[in-house]
Amino acid sequence: MLTQAATEAHELDDRLSNRFIELDESGYFLISVDREAVEICADHYSNTINDQGLACDPETGEPLPCNGDLQRQPVTHFRAKTAKQLCIDLFEKGASSVTRLDHAAYLGREFVRAEIALYSGEEYIQD
Repeated sequence: MLTQAATEAHELDDRLSNRFIELDESGYFLISVDREAVEICADHYSNTINDQGLACDPETGEPLPCNGDLQRQPVTHFRAKTAKQLCIDLFEKGASSVTRLDHAAYLGREFVRAEIALYSGEEYIQD
């Protein structure tokens, strides 16, 4: 059972997850866990940003849907056993595909959430 403070913190995070964010021109990541390999997975996809601030497919110029079955190939695959290892590979080894600090902070938070889910057996759903 959650305490009142924990409930309020979850509600705050839910509200913050629905705020407007400026998208990273270098692309986006889809994060998942591979339980068989015991790894956190981060696949990087390229995109362009249109005049309305929407992420678009660089090949077609069409806005990318937020849900549904979009069949695109990632530009880069990152895999690691821990969030720290994934951040080091992504940000410290020169392979970074991130140009915004808020995007980097978001990825760090998500990698930690994915690591917790990976080792606890909980389901991971990217925010």
